[in-house]
Amino acid sequence: MEINLLAFGQIVEITGKSAWKMAGIKDTNALIQDLEKQFPHLVKTNYSIAVNKKVIQENTAINENDTIALLPPFSGG
Repeated sequence: MEINLLAFGQIVEITGKSAWKMAGIKDTNALIQDLEKQFPHLVKTNYSIAVNKKVIQENTAINENDTIALLPPFSGG
């Protein structure tokens, strides 16, 4: 099972990429653990996760070809 990841803002600086694919991820908790292993600076970074354009607050199942966005904190203006 493969998913699509998109990164924005400071997340791109940390990961070094704005889009990539990952396999074998079942839910957002597993995704966070895997990302924080690959990119240790994410542990100290505040970011939100959106699954198929919907920002989530709790562990969410991930399905084949889902698009996951890693979003830095928003600032208003």
